Amino acid sequence: MPEKQALSAPQKALHKLGLTRDIDLALHLPLRWEDETRVLRLADAREGESVQIEAEVTACEIAYRPRRQLVVTVEDGSGSCQMRFFSFYPSQQKALAVGTRHRFRGELRGGFLGWQMVHPVVKPAGAALPTALTPVYPTVATLPQAYLRKAVLSGLARADLSDTFPPGVSETLQPQVWGLREALAFLHHPTPDVALAALEDRSHPAWQRLKAEELLAQQLSQLESKRERDALRSPALATRRGGLQETLLAQLPFALTGAQRRVVEEIARDLAREVPMHRLLQGDVGSGKTVVAALAAAVAIDAGWQCALMAPTEILAEQHFRKLIGWLEPLLAPLGRRVAWLTGSQKKKERGEMLALVESGEAALVVGTHAVIQDQVQFKALALAVIDEQHRFGVAQRLALRAKMKDTAQEPHLLMMSATPIPRTLAMSYYADLDVSTIDELPPGRTPIVTRLVADSRREQLIERIRSQLAEGRQVYWVCPLIEESEALDLSNATQTHQDLSEALPGVMVGLLHSRMPPAEKKAVMALFSGGQMGVLVSTTVIEVGVDVPNASLMVIEHAERFGLSQLHQLRGRVGRGAAASACVLVFSPNENGRVSETAKARLKAMAETNDGFEIARRDLEIRGPGEFLGARQSGAPLLRFADLEADADLLAWARALAPLMLDRHPALARRHVERWLGGKSEFLKA
Repeated sequence: MPEKQALSAPQKALHKLGLTRDIDLALHLPLRWEDETRVLRLADAREGESVQIEAEVTACEIAYRPRRQLVVTVEDGSGSCQMRFFSFYPSQQKALAVGTRHRFRGELRGGFLGWQMVHPVVKPAGAALPTALTPVYPTVATLPQAYLRKAVLSGLARADLSDTFPPGVSETLQPQVWGLREALAFLHHPTPDVALAALEDRSHPAWQRLKAEELLAQQLSQLESKRERDALRSPALATRRGGLQETLLAQLPFALTGAQRRVVEEIARDLAREVPMHRLLQGDVGSGKTVVAALAAAVAIDAGWQCALMAPTEILAEQHFRKLIGWLEPLLAPLGRRVAWLTGSQKKKERGEMLALVESGEAALVVGTHAVIQDQVQFKALALAVIDEQHRFGVAQRLALRAKMKDTAQEPHLLMMSATPIPRTLAMSYYADLDVSTIDELPPGRTPIVTRLVADSRREQLIERIRSQLAEGRQVYWVCPLIEESEALDLSNATQTHQDLSEALPGVMVGLLHSRMPPAEKKAVMALFSGGQMGVLVSTTVIEVGVDVPNASLMVIEHAERFGLSQLHQLRGRVGRGAAASACVLVFSPNENGRVSETAKARLKAMAETNDGFEIARRDLEIRGPGEFLGARQSGAPLLRFADLEADADLLAWARALAPLMLDRHPALARRHVERWLGGKSEFLKA
């Protein structure tokens, strides 16, 4: 058998970029284009322009001030220009000898010494000029543009670019789009007469074709995975009159809001069907998603099955555990069933006991972290899986939870919860295969949170504000972004802040919580804060989700400009959980020029202007784009490379309407289309 040939560095780099098939190369489109189709005279050039000139070298020497550099002076008959190279080889100096002619391309700068170019691209003079713009591709260190251009060109020539749109469909698109081969050939090598703005803002008809293709592939794969799931079977869990859910509702110390009642009914309808539920429960911070999950669990348990609830952090899992034990344990005990708890930090003996309870079925509800999906966890009869803060889990983890049913002919029902609401355009695209339930109403008695932006220089006034809150018997969070000092990010660390606040607030218990602490220590700190003995809790973002201390009325977020918008909103939601007026103070630190970046400014402005999680999510999507909003690795969804959900809403609507027709009437074309665009990535959509 012949030996497998080792890949060269550029080939490895191509694989790293995911460019393994001819079609991948054909769809690897330029970041920008350079115009090498014409030579400009220096006399006709403007400052700041990227130009190409053809000129003769009149001087070539090494200068040593302000630093070592090769300085080459050239003349083209209409003017002169200095070329500066800060890194160069002796061979370069030799090639640029006085009297030789070359083409130089780069950005033209004007200075006291006349025209200058820094590190221009140098090519031989006299060669035929290209007839199309030169593409510049996204790449990595070991993959030169010249190699990538050749690879893309050969991939484009070999790729199967035959039309996968059903007959007559292209005509339904406005503006009239190009054919796929024509569009790709043009975008890789546009003619110089094209308006650069139409290329760069992606409004050109060639771009429209690619966006339409991409959105259609995404809609087809989402719909296909939804139909595949609809063909699977799950236990039908009917809600009994006088059953566990009704008993739990009657014993809750509060009444459900209208929105909670509506989503409980939506979930109950899903659970009663034999088709697996695949529902996202979204609701703002503090809207009461946990009790909805408990009521769903009650339906599964009442039907004799098990339910698993998985949370991303131990603090959040433990909080769920405490609430669920409080609500469900008294109802389960008479039935001889229990709530089990599984985390990575458990002692071996306790873990063994919990695993036995899960396997025997005595554990009706299993609450935990990633530990719930480990191999040694064997459920007797899992019928419902609830995943909290679902965006914090990777796709593989969600798939693993679905594989926990012993009877492989059946799937558990899946309820995913998120306090990061999903804007409508995202729900239409990335979550097209999900049913979405929304709790759009906060429980009564919640006080609106006032948000203030405060510069770091006003720290003393802030500490005074904390003193007055403590004097009223309230508690305070102070959140820092890093645990340790970093030279790269000059941020005050949690440990230093803890020390400073302890000194500034004598007689007050100031606690410290961060991700590197042992679980038992974290637990002890949280118990003191929850119990009210601790006045101030200095913490990193481990408290971002799930911490519920109604007496805490002030949240201080240090270096707020470093946090993401949804993270800021999550942190703000830790206060305002009781009847007392609550505030969130965003402390920002301008840079040495006294400024905060435009992106950070937009985030802080959004926080100050609205408490509405849906509006926050919309602005977050606007600021970051869908790739970052979802987190490519976390969602596993094939992120859109070319289409923009806001700008291309009409194309998204077109793709949504065409996908079911295409799957029904042209299944072979649909398969080819999805394979072309997504390859193996469509597997992810099944999670």
